Amino acid sequence: MSEFRIHHDVNELLSLLRVHGGEGAEVYIELLQKNRTPYVTTNVSAHSAKVKIAEFSRTPEDFLKKYDELKSKNTRHLDSLVYLLSKLTEDKETLHYLQQNAKERAELAANAGTSSSSTNFSIPCSTSKMSLQELEELRKQLGSVTASSSAQQPLELTRKILRDKQNKKNSGQPIPVFPSWVYERPALIGDFLIGTSLSTDTTVPIGTLPLASQESMIVEDLLYVLIGVDGRYITAQALVGRQNRAFSLDPNLDLSIKELVTRILPVAASYSAVTRFIEEKSSFEYGQVNHALAAAMRTLIKEYMILITQLEHLQRQGLLSLQKLWFYIQPTMRTLEILASLATSVDKGECMGGSTLSLLHDKTFNYTGDSQAQELCLYLTKAASVPYFEILEKWIYRGIINDPYSEFMVEEHELQKEKIQEDYNDKYWDQRYTVVQQQIPSFLQKMADKILSTGKYLNVVRECGRDVTCPVAKEVIYTLKERAYVEQIEKAYNYASKVLLDFLMEEKELVAHLRSIKHYFLMDQGDFFVHFMDLTEEELKKPVDDIITTRLEALLELALRMSTANTDPFKDDLKIDLMPHDLITQLLRVLAIETKQEKAIISAEPTELTLSGLEAFSFDYIVKWPLSLIINRKALTRYQMLFRHMFYCKHVERQLCNVWISNKTAKQFSLHSAKWFAGAFTLRQRMLNFVQNIQYYMMFEVMEPTWHILEKNLKLVSEVGMEGLTNGRPNFSNCSCLLVLLELLWLFTSQHFDALSCFFPGEFTGGSRSRIVSVSAHSWQNF
Repeated sequence: MSEFRIHHDVNELLSLLRVHGGEGAEVYIELLQKNRTPYVTTNVSAHSAKVKIAEFSRTPEDFLKKYDELKSKNTRHLDSLVYLLSKLTEDKETLHYLQQNAKERAELAANAGTSSSSTNFSIPCSTSKMSLQELEELRKQLGSVTASSSAQQPLELTRKILRDKQNKKNSGQPIPVFPSWVYERPALIGDFLIGTSLSTDTTVPIGTLPLASQESMIVEDLLYVLIGVDGRYITAQALVGRQNRAFSLDPNLDLSIKELVTRILPVAASYSAVTRFIEEKSSFEYGQVNHALAAAMRTLIKEYMILITQLEHLQRQGLLSLQKLWFYIQPTMRTLEILASLATSVDKGECMGGSTLSLLHDKTFNYTGDSQAQELCLYLTKAASVPYFEILEKWIYRGIINDPYSEFMVEEHELQKEKIQEDYNDKYWDQRYTVVQQQIPSFLQKMADKILSTGKYLNVVRECGRDVTCPVAKEVIYTLKERAYVEQIEKAYNYASKVLLDFLMEEKELVAHLRSIKHYFLMDQGDFFVHFMDLTEEELKKPVDDIITTRLEALLELALRMSTANTDPFKDDLKIDLMPHDLITQLLRVLAIETKQEKAIISAEPTELTLSGLEAFSFDYIVKWPLSLIINRKALTRYQMLFRHMFYCKHVERQLCNVWISNKTAKQFSLHSAKWFAGAFTLRQRMLNFVQNIQYYMMFEVMEPTWHILEKNLKLVSEVGMEGLTNGRPNFSNCSCLLVLLELLWLFTSQHFDALSCFFPGEFTGGSRSRIVSVSAHSWQNF
C-alpha cells in the first residue's frame, strides 16, 4: 500500500470516527508506515485471531455466524481485517477510546431519531404496562418489518438492475434478453413444482403395505425426487429465501426405511440447488463467466441424469433395492454437495466475472487434501475462466477491451484525448482505463498493475492508427501454478513497452521535442532571446489588455527566423501565451489543485491592478497525441513557471545593463562631482552581479545537471520500460529554482521591484509591486 493510500485511509477513518483536534493524522500515518509487514496473513493467524475475538466478544455466536456468512460470500481481505481487530482487543487505550466514541455516536443517533417521526407503528408509552394483546401486536409488527427487510430481492428485479447497468455502459449495443415465456414456464426449469402431484391416482396409504412393498414404492419415489419431481410419499417443501430445499416424508413410513431415505435426500436437495443456479445464471445479465460455470455444471448434471436413468432401468427390472440405491449414489453425493456449495457461495456473494473466479480459485485451494474434490473444482474453474481469459488475451496482446457484461478487471471510461492539453493532473492516462478491485481474480492480484499498463501501452499505439499484435501471444489457461501467468504477462508487458517506446522515441521523436522545449522554456538559445527581447521590449511594457497578440506572434516568428533557432524543426509549435495572472498566482493555483483551497483560489476576485505584458508573458508549446501523454499540460506548466521566473530575471539583468549604459553620462562631470555617484554605481554593480550569479546558478548548477540526468535516463529507458518516461517531466524537488518556496520567491520578486524602482521610478512603482504584495498576502492566509 502506497503512502498516499495510507494517508487517505487514515483521514477517512478519522472522519468516520469524528475525531477532531489531537495530534492529527500524521502521527498515525508514521506509526503505520513503521509497522508495515511484507508478510500475508496466513490461515493459522486468521483462525487464532477469530478465536481471540470470539473469546473477547460478549456474543461470540453472533460474531462467528457473521464471520461464516462473510466467508461464504468470499469477502476480500476478511482475514486481514479479523487479524487487525484481534490486535485492537489487546490495546486497552484504543478500546477505551472506541467505546467512548461509539457511546457518543449512539447518543447523536438517538437524538436524531427522536427528532424524526418516520416509523409506521406506534410504541405504547413506557410509563404504562402493556397488555398481552398489545405485546403480541407489537411482536407481529416487528416481525413483519424484519421479514420485509430480509426478504430476498426478486430475480426479475435483480436481472433488470444488472441489465440497466450494463446497457448504460454499452449504450451503443444493448445486451440480448431472453423472451418472457422462458421465465413464465416453471416446468422448463427442471426443479420441483410446488403444489402439483405426479398423477391423479389415489395414493395407497404406505403404512398399510408390507415392508417390501414400502421399499419398492419409496425407491420409485426417490428416483423421481432425485430428478426434481415430487413423489407420492416424498414431496418437496416451498423455498424460503436462500435456504436449502427440505422434504416431507409420509409419517406412516417404516422407521428403518425412513432413516435410509433421509440419508439420500440431501442429494436431491443439492440437485435442486444446482439446477436453480444453472437456470438463473444462464440469463444474459449474469455475464459470460457465470454462463461458462453454469454450462460446466450442466455437463456434470447430464452425467448425473444418465446415472439416474441407469438406476431406473435396474428398478424396472426389479434389481434395485434401497440399499443398492444408497450404494450407487455415494460417489455422486459428494460431487453434488460440492456443486451446491459453490452455487450457494456464488449466489450469496452476488459474484460476477473476476469475483466468481476468485471464489472458485479459493475453493480449489481449500480442497488441497481432497484430490477428487480439487480435481472437480479445477475443472469448473478452468471452464469458467475461458471467457475471462479471452478478454484478458485481447487486452494484453492487442490493447482491446471487449467486456459487454462488466466482468473484466480493467474498466474503460469515456474521455476525450483532445482535452489532454488542458489536463493538469494526468486524468486521461490515470482514468481512461482503471482497475476494478472486485473483478480481479485472486490469482492475478499481484499482476493487476502490469496487466493494466500492458493494455494501455498497446491501446495508445492503436489509437494512432497502427494495428499491433503481440508475436509471443499464447493462450492463457487456468492453472494452480501462478508462475505460468507471470511469465506470459511479463512477455506481453515487455513487448507492449518496447512497441510504445519505439513508437514515441523514433517515429514521434520524443527526445527531439524535449530538446526543442529546452531551447525555449529553459532559455537554451541565447541569441534567440536577445533578438526576441529587443523586438518585444516596448510591446511588453504595455498593460496586458493593450497588447496585440498577433503582433507578438509576428515578432516571435521574426526572432525565430533571425536566430539559430531557425534550424529547429519544431519551432512552429512554439506559441505566445499571455497568462491572466502573474507567476506567484499561477503557482498557487497549481498547488491548490485537488485541495480544499482550490475553489477559494480559483474563485478569488482578480485585483483591480492591471498586469503588464512582462508579468503576463509566457511561452506555450503545442504537443500532439500521443506525445501529450508524456509532455502533458502538467509538465508544460512546470516548464512555463521555470521560464517565467528566468525570463523575469533576464529582464531585470537587461534593465540593470541599461542603467550601466546610462551611467556613462557621469564621465562628463568633474572628478569632484562624480564621486557623489560612487555609492549608486556600487549598488548597481552589486545588483547586476547578484542577478547574473543567480541566473548562472539556476541554469548551470541546477537545470543543466538535471537535464543531463534526464537525457541519460532517456537513453536507458528501453531497459527500465515505459515508466521511465515519467522522468521527462521536471522534478521540482531537484529543479525548483525557488518555485517551491513561495515566501522566498515573493521576497525575491518584491526586492527586485524595490531595487529597480530606484533607477526606473516611472516603470516599477505602484501597480506591479502592489499586485505582488496583495496577491501574496491573500495567498499566505490560505496556505
